[in-house]
Amino acid sequence: MSDLFSLDSVDDVIHGRLRLGVMAYLINVGDTDFAQLKAKTAATDGNLSVQLRKLEEAGYIEIAKSFVGKKTVTGVQLTEQGRQAFIRYLENMQRLINEASLIRDEN
Repeated sequence: MSDLFSLDSVDDVIHGRLRLGVMAYLINVGDTDFAQLKAKTAATDGNLSVQLRKLEEAGYIEIAKSFVGKKTVTGVQLTEQGRQAFIRYLENMQRLINEASLIRDEN
């Protein structure tokens, strides 16, 4: 194995469990709102807010507040940077899985 996997290639922003779930959901739907993400992830308001802020600070998502009637709706949208980062993350995880399989098969 000449091209060993490096843990440095793992995107720490995406790798967190809830952030990974959010990114996986958004890669499929593109955009959603806070309430839908909360329902899909079963996260608390506070935890989801913190994790979304981390993704936003990394440039992976955009958050926009709007009003529907008198109710505030928080929209969440995957950015192109976020889409590319998630694809890289998946490629890196696949490489890790492939290398682990090779090691297992050698034993």
